[in-house]
Amino acid sequence: MENYTPDYFFDDVPEQKKRQQRKFPTILLGAGIFLCLTVFTIHLGVSTHRLINPENPTELDDEQKLALIEKLAQTYPEEIVKPLPYNTIPADLMVNAESAIIIDQETGNVLYEKNADMEIPPASMTKLVEMYVVYEAVRNGEVSFDDYVPLPPQSWAKNLPSDASIMFLAEGQRVTLRELLLGLAIASGNDASIAVANYVCDDMDSFVERMNKVIKNLGLEKTHFVESSGYSEKNITTAREFVSFCRIYLRDFPESIDNYHSQKVLMYPLEKNLPLDQKYKGDSEAVIQYNTNKLLGILEGCDGLKTGFIDESGYNIALTAQRGERRFISVTMKGPGKGSVQGNKYRVKDGTTLMEFAFSKFAPYIPKEKGHSFVVGCAGSAEKSIRLIPALDEKFSVPFITGNSPEDAASKIHVTANIPSYLYGQVECGQELGLLTYSLEGKTLRTIPLVADRKSQRQNIFGRLWGKIVYKTAGLF
Repeated sequence: MENYTPDYFFDDVPEQKKRQQRKFPTILLGAGIFLCLTVFTIHLGVSTHRLINPENPTELDDEQKLALIEKLAQTYPEEIVKPLPYNTIPADLMVNAESAIIIDQETGNVLYEKNADMEIPPASMTKLVEMYVVYEAVRNGEVSFDDYVPLPPQSWAKNLPSDASIMFLAEGQRVTLRELLLGLAIASGNDASIAVANYVCDDMDSFVERMNKVIKNLGLEKTHFVESSGYSEKNITTAREFVSFCRIYLRDFPESIDNYHSQKVLMYPLEKNLPLDQKYKGDSEAVIQYNTNKLLGILEGCDGLKTGFIDESGYNIALTAQRGERRFISVTMKGPGKGSVQGNKYRVKDGTTLMEFAFSKFAPYIPKEKGHSFVVGCAGSAEKSIRLIPALDEKFSVPFITGNSPEDAASKIHVTANIPSYLYGQVECGQELGLLTYSLEGKTLRTIPLVADRKSQRQNIFGRLWGKIVYKTAGLF
């Protein structure tokens, strides 16, 4: 068998063949470069498309949610009640009370106010805070509405001052916590207030301490209590702070309206409440008392809340009414009147004036579903996309300046978003990156910052370099 020796070992290899041999590595190199460019172009195109058309980011985990809540609370604190976000000419209303305010329950916007920061004793409006504490205690499993409540001697009606409001509690009666709350809401019973406070917290001082803790946690700085019934002039609040409390109360315990504050009549004590040796009297001992809120059944939609009077406070009332989906809350304090008949007359006048004004002039704007949010792609960043969300609650009260009704005006709100097409590099949680604008008939009523819902770290140097290329490429489209 002959040995084979490749041609390129000989000098007489044909020139054409040598050229082919030299050309082959060049072809391979060109093919490799072409392949790399093709892969690069495809990858760049895909990355650019994803940047311009980002997918929804992953849902926030618990840690991210907490970080977002804390950041928004720190940077964009929400007030319980707040001014309208647009300028208005103050309404010229005839309100007899020295201090007054009315808000939209849904939005917290103040629609009208008069000396709303004047410090005045709340009188029996105090019992609303007492009821809030009871609702909290029930929610926490500390007590039940159906618990039978012992009646200490200080809660017996006969032991209270002659001018105190009472529900006629007496020694030996069997009464549930639910019935006592009706006594608070309807008859404004100071006897019921004492019994409730002593049952929930063992003594009045501990209960009042809890009331004040609730108020402090709500950020109400001018409100303070020394006892639970409102009989003392040392209890103090303002119309603004008390309407703030009422908004939270109805938000947290809306069932209180149907269960207590809209009830018009209290009959107590019934046979079931009497001691065994008095059962033979049946319901003959029952005293019929009507709700101290005289606007129930008079003002359309009125279903609460609570009156109050002592000499130092004048005639007070925390009032609420609902028509359709709209609910407003007002507080008037230091109302005039010589005697309860005249005092109630002015309370009815002022309450009607404020409520009719609100229902005729405003309706809340409420965004559909969960509100507005926008997904933006990120280049050179650990997250491929983030979500931009409103930094504040989007709801606000819309003025009736167009359409056939306030609700019609609210339905015509036009929302526009000014947001970046895409982002590059590190993004901070809560970072302001856009703006929502709410307008009506071409008039801007409100703007809200759009902020990042999460933090996204920048990538390493190679990731940032590639991200910069993608970012620059996206800008060409």
